Amino acid sequence: MLAAAEDADLDRAARLLADGGVVALPTETVYGLAADATTPAAVGRVFAVKGRPSDHPLIVHLADAAEADRWAAQIHPRLRELAAEHWPGPLTIVVPKQLWVSAGITGGQETVALRVPDQGATRSVIQRLGELTGRAPGVVAPSANRFGAVSPTAAEHVLASLGAFLGAGDAVLDAGECPVGVESTIVAWDVGAGAPRVLRPGAVTVPDAVPSAAGRPGPSQEVPRVPGALAAHYSPRARVLLVGADGALPSLDRAGLVALAGVATPPGWLRLAAPGDAAAYARVLYAALRSADDAGRAVVVAVPPAVGPLAPAVLDRLQRAAAAAAG
Repeated sequence: MLAAAEDADLDRAARLLADGGVVALPTETVYGLAADATTPAAVGRVFAVKGRPSDHPLIVHLADAAEADRWAAQIHPRLRELAAEHWPGPLTIVVPKQLWVSAGITGGQETVALRVPDQGATRSVIQRLGELTGRAPGVVAPSANRFGAVSPTAAEHVLASLGAFLGAGDAVLDAGECPVGVESTIVAWDVGAGAPRVLRPGAVTVPDAVPSAAGRPGPSQEVPRVPGALAAHYSPRARVLLVGADGALPSLDRAGLVALAGVATPPGWLRLAAPGDAAAYARVLYAALRSADDAGRAVVVAVPPAVGPLAPAVLDRLQRAAAAAAG
């Protein structure tokens, strides 16, 4: 385990990446399984370690917003404005790619997803990687867990999920718990609508985004495929049941409960988390789902928050987790 507070460990992480290894890096959202985005073989290891289908695109994480134009063929002015406002931070923009960007990163599409994480140690590792390789500094970094499973928000979660799949040339960089707790907002420019479209909700809200017919942001045939958009995803072994804020809790034995602090815990249930608002809910959500599995609970009942900027992202992740359990 490497420590984000140790400068020598940041050098070590960059060297491992330059040598083709994978390193789980912390971000403000979740831990990502990073590899040098300019090296196809290293990118391929990410897919192998995660068990991720090869047609699923990846997000390229950059050290600085100034690097975006090395990866993007063009960036719509509105997306550039959003990036200037929210980078470093939990926003990903999807833009036309430069010709040299590998199809293995983009899932065979002509677009690439870019973001600058709000985690200084990780940005430093990415910058040092570029200095070592002499190439455009950037890492792919999908969530550091097996594909479709619960995302990690602490280094120990990474080891629990991927420890058996990491080798001597790989590592985990520990920076403690992730302060946001759910993946970044993904936004692309919708040419037909003449407006941005949110493809995955997160901590960043985009007030002028195109709404979907279903009333929540989502991809269509006119927009790119992006990470985290499968109907079933973010899934613990336990079955996830959603209950609305005004709904009655089901009659179950030994269920786990994730709900705001004002929701009482029924007798015999295990309280997995009692956050005070939507932001706190997002921060503890994945750890709560993991703790249900650790405690051997077969069912998790989740009451999503109804208000707050992160409420749509929490609902999105829980709906996908519930769909996986139902399937």
